[in-house]
Amino acid sequence: MNFENLLKLAIILRIKSLTKVKWQAIIIGVFCLILVIIIWHGLNHRQTKGINEYTPLLVMKGGDPYIRALMRTISASESQDINPYTQIYGGEHFSDFSRHPNKCVKIVSGLHQGECSTAAGRYQILTVTWQEKSEKYHSKLPKNLSINHTIFTPQAQDKVVYAWLNDRDAWKVDIALLLKQGKLNQVLKILSGTWTSLGYGKENNSITPLLSQVYQKVLAQELAQTNSSSSN
Repeated sequence: MNFENLLKLAIILRIKSLTKVKWQAIIIGVFCLILVIIIWHGLNHRQTKGINEYTPLLVMKGGDPYIRALMRTISASESQDINPYTQIYGGEHFSDFSRHPNKCVKIVSGLHQGECSTAAGRYQILTVTWQEKSEKYHSKLPKNLSINHTIFTPQAQDKVVYAWLNDRDAWKVDIALLLKQGKLNQVLKILSGTWTSLGYGKENNSITPLLSQVYQKVLAQELAQTNSSSSN
């Protein structure tokens, strides 16, 4: 075999080698893309599942659909539990609804690490806050929403928080009006001083970035329910 033929053979082998490497790169690239898609789909499914699990309907009947949707959004971030009304800070649950559980659980991370929290219920309300708000609002509720202010039942939790969120003097704004104007972020910022998982860098969690998505989803449900009740 002369030099010219050897050169041609070397070129052919080189081309085949490059082609093989090229196809290997393409196959690896496609595999990586499929893997990324699978991972993204799994995370998205988990987030959607979490939103659905953490936004059960309120026990309380009636009320402004915008405030109701806000309440479900708050609880999605604060309690993150499929049984939010009975949850104690830290993940345990209580069964006695005759009063706020008032169990002080040590905080293991975050801004208040080392302190303890008595937060409980769907809206993770502290004992002292519940005593103040339940006493303040139970007498101001319409008769059909009236409650015994000493109890901590699911219905009582809903009704007190509903009345609190509707109190313009407490927040210095009309929260329902802001929601109807589409100013959810402004509302969350106002409330973040009370419910610190609502964003703005205080005690964010995995649900915090999804709050707008959660709110829009549950608002659609609440508006549909309101329209359905009105048409009957």
